[in-house]
Amino acid sequence: MGKVSIALRGWRFDEDAVFDEDGEMRPLRDMDNETRTRIIRLSVAAGQPCDACWLKYGRANVQQCNVARVIYGEPLHELLLCADHEPDFLYWFREEGGRDLADRPTDFEDGFYEWFDDGNRAPEDYGGMEYVNTEPEEVPKPQQGDMPTLEEELARMDDEELDALDVDLSDLDFDEDDDDDLDIDDPGLGDLDV
Repeated sequence: MGKVSIALRGWRFDEDAVFDEDGEMRPLRDMDNETRTRIIRLSVAAGQPCDACWLKYGRANVQQCNVARVIYGEPLHELLLCADHEPDFLYWFREEGGRDLADRPTDFEDGFYEWFDDGNRAPEDYGGMEYVNTEPEEVPKPQQGDMPTLEEELARMDDEELDALDVDLSDLDFDEDDDDDLDIDDPGLGDLDV
């Protein structure tokens, strides 16, 4: 099996680390810690506004923000970007020293925020990332219906199993509300320290 992105481009997973031989998503407890942590963070990040848009428009104008389509960085210090701002990130990473901060997650995250908030952008003709979809119909997909949601699976776990996950779950919303709108009260969005 190959590598796949789930929910957002950027983070890539070994298919067999996330999906079983029947193409169903593995239970969280069966995933290694890094994969489990990233899957949980993706459940929080999917549908959130682009961080660069957020810096540009702020909480008062969050409706003007594009929904993030790409994720870079490490869990809890990830950068969420829309297609319009991904080239800005790539330019910062490749040309403006972002790569030097890659092993320091907090500095990495803050470094991009500061660079962008200072008005820096990629040149107009700067190329972004080219993504290739190879046989997308062959990628296993989580089954609908009988497959429990991440929140349902976590709710079924006892305290000992949750502690064994060794993952911060405080950002997850366990409400049964199916509202797909942006969560403008997400505490993670207000923590942009620029």
